[in-house]
Amino acid sequence: MKTADYIADLSKCVKCGSCKAHCPTYEDGLSEAVTARGRLTLLRGFMSGLLRPSPLLNDRIFSCILCGACENLCPAQVDITGSIYRGRRLLRDSDRERRLLRLLARFSVQRPMLLYRTARLLQHSLLPYLMKKSRLRLRVGIPPHPLRDGQQVYKPEKKIGRVALFAGCSTNYLFPHLGLSLINVLLRLGYEVVLPQGEMCCGAPLRSLGLEEEAIEAARKNHQIFSKLNTDAVLSLCPTCVLSLKTHYSDLIGEGLENAQDVSGFLSDKLGSLTPRPLRSFTTVTYHDPCHLSYSLGIRKEPRQIIRATGVEFIEAEGEGCCGFGGLFGLQYGDISQGLLEKRLDAYGSTGAASVVTSCTGCMLQLGSALRDKQVFHIIELIEEAFC
Repeated sequence: MKTADYIADLSKCVKCGSCKAHCPTYEDGLSEAVTARGRLTLLRGFMSGLLRPSPLLNDRIFSCILCGACENLCPAQVDITGSIYRGRRLLRDSDRERRLLRLLARFSVQRPMLLYRTARLLQHSLLPYLMKKSRLRLRVGIPPHPLRDGQQVYKPEKKIGRVALFAGCSTNYLFPHLGLSLINVLLRLGYEVVLPQGEMCCGAPLRSLGLEEEAIEAARKNHQIFSKLNTDAVLSLCPTCVLSLKTHYSDLIGEGLENAQDVSGFLSDKLGSLTPRPLRSFTTVTYHDPCHLSYSLGIRKEPRQIIRATGVEFIEAEGEGCCGFGGLFGLQYGDISQGLLEKRLDAYGSTGAASVVTSCTGCMLQLGSALRDKQVFHIIELIEEAFC
């Protein structure tokens, strides 16, 4: 985007304050500078030459959790998230605070298997130290094998359709059992499942650090791979991956994967033909809405419909809000992340439910790191137990 067009887009903000209603970072600090309109104003000042890059300006722009809560509240329809991404790209070279994170992000995308093997070797020594230093308390082991191993095709007994699975980094390297659960459900329904070779990170972590060129490269490779597959849908267990594939790739390379879908949206009208079985691992559950699934993809009722269809007792928690994970946000802003998490823990604790179900692997990491008296499950685990 040209500078004049970017300034014009930033100037569309009428400063009504609607964006503050569900903003997690504003809720934490009640500072105008960490609202959407505050950040847009700062970026306009920077683009107009009134402000110079500085650690404080960088902090204000990079402290947005990119949850998307403000997008649908803006009456002027400003592309708030896109504006933040563009600002981070322009401020990247002056931002020394995140230099190490950028190096790690580039390395992880270029050499994911090497990073995975290293993490496995160090998971009981160096990783706990790094988690403590970053104030994260993620309780997850590195599994012995990732989900993807070259190109894989799973065939049902009676085929009714064909889907591709975009594993994403978290499912592939941290939660391969969730990918297998999804495959089992899809085979039960009669779908052939393809895991193509060559998949890369969706690019969202790269963009969040201002690494736009690297994100574009990942988008091009993923689009080339998945657009050539003759599939009914491209499914992911991570809403952020779905949002990137479907929407953000249009900004990056001019074309998104229109058939990219979250599993809840895809499965919500397909499970009616199956009879639920008695549940062993679930008694009472409450549900956590992932930000990108709820705000950006507009999927709220479908997960609840699925949960009720399994026959489990469902208890709705009061209120809503971000769990504070936000991808790399928790590494950079541990105190804010922890504060947001504690609010969700209080809400889910008051339900009395034995388990928390969500539809995002990142939210699973965040909630599972702190909940002591409840188990955290991905919704695909509930679906598999009920219908497979």
